[in-house]
Amino acid sequence: MRRAMILLSAAILGAACGDGSGPGLPARTYLMGFSAIPPRFDTSTAKLIAAINNWVPHADAAIMHVSPPWAAMLGGATPDSAVRTVELPLAQYYRSKGLDIVFTVDATDGLNRAAEALELVALGRSITDTMIQRLYREWAYAVALRIQPRYLGLAAETNLIRLLAPDSVYQAVVTMTNAVAAQIKAGSLPSKLYVSVQVETAWGRPSGPYQGIAQDLADFPFVESLGLSSYPYLGGFADPESIPLDYYSRIPLGTTLPVLVVEGGWPSISVGSVMSSAAEETRYIGRQERLLDSAKAQGLFQLTFYDLDLSANPPPPGSILPLFTHLGLADSALNAKPALAVWDGILRRAYLP
Repeated sequence: MRRAMILLSAAILGAACGDGSGPGLPARTYLMGFSAIPPRFDTSTAKLIAAINNWVPHADAAIMHVSPPWAAMLGGATPDSAVRTVELPLAQYYRSKGLDIVFTVDATDGLNRAAEALELVALGRSITDTMIQRLYREWAYAVALRIQPRYLGLAAETNLIRLLAPDSVYQAVVTMTNAVAAQIKAGSLPSKLYVSVQVETAWGRPSGPYQGIAQDLADFPFVESLGLSSYPYLGGFADPESIPLDYYSRIPLGTTLPVLVVEGGWPSISVGSVMSSAAEETRYIGRQERLLDSAKAQGLFQLTFYDLDLSANPPPPGSILPLFTHLGLADSALNAKPALAVWDGILRRAYLP
């Protein structure tokens, strides 16, 4: 993904997109969009740009879900220069398309919350090291300063990290996010800060009692909103209609914090033991609309607009990535899937934050 973003930084083009409003439709409170993840990871700059341009008409915002560039920074690049070289050009490209920006910093392994980022592990380092925490803080602050996203997430799926990772790793996440949050607020930078929590974990899915997020609220008191990561098909829901209407709205209960879905989806094919279809994915997007409206959510983002073709870059044995390959609203050949029409119907509602 980082290679893709570096290629993108060399190709900044400009054009505006429509406002996504529609007459006679109820307003929505949430931004909608996707990330730059392409259908294939072995693509050219021109194809990457084309892939982004293909989903721009279906969004009014973009999400950047990025791990700090550990190898580059440990190799001598300053955190600020790393942001200016890679993340800033992509953010500028999104803004040239009229898109708002939401940004999540992912400090551990996004596919294995029991582990740290693979890049960092390969270098024999850990976020428990004070020097690594300093690099995280400087890089995250540079994101807040240079990009100034509307929402900035300082950690991803904190409740799942606490559940699965060593306590020393979780405590490092707590320490460094609170430290950089204080810096960002002292600098009067405009981003609303959040961490994301895993919704299925908060609900105790698939078989336990509701857990809530009280510990997350205590450990990350700086949050001004809550990011939600939700993959209900992995939480034991057999169909979208069985997801309770308070699935999102219950999470911040007892607070005034707004929520935004910063990653999630439902597959259009059967994966593992999960039986699904394109029709189920379509119904899921419709169910999402009701969940979001119920929670008065601030955002709806899927990391993938496209299904992922992993044939040229197969994941290692045991990877859970295949469980997420068919969440796109278009297939890997860039053809729209039925769920996209439902998404576009939601997008046509005027956005009134």
